[in-house]
Amino acid sequence: MTTLQPGDKSPNFSAQDQDGNTHQLSDYRGKKLVIFFYPAADTPTCTTEACNLRDNYHTFLAKNYAVLGVSGDTQKKQAKFKTKYNLPFPLLADEDKAVINAFGVWGPKKFMGRLFDGIHRTTFVIDEHGVIEEVISDVKSKMHTEQILK
Repeated sequence: MTTLQPGDKSPNFSAQDQDGNTHQLSDYRGKKLVIFFYPAADTPTCTTEACNLRDNYHTFLAKNYAVLGVSGDTQKKQAKFKTKYNLPFPLLADEDKAVINAFGVWGPKKFMGRLFDGIHRTTFVIDEHGVIEEVISDVKSKMHTEQILK
């Protein structure tokens, strides 16, 4: 699990989205940034979470938030996921896990009794100055917008 906490400076990051556009922390100065890490594109819980954020995207924009999704999937898989569910925000294809490791969301997980390494579903809310405002590690995929904007 991540060791980052509210009040910490956000790690700098630079990664390409589903279309090959580069995103970095400095691109979001002056806005709040929701960066959500999810295990894999187009899986049931990840889809529920992404669609919840999609359905409330207008609220994020109205409150001066940007939204970024991140997983270790390829650009092609991220592009298919974005198109299939009409997601209005970029999805970073972090295949080398540089962003995932910078935020400390890679580590041991248990699923159906099996232990393996993977991405811990975690969301960070970063303020206009690059400081972490909130870390949500107990993500409720169907109510994630409420968790973020509460």
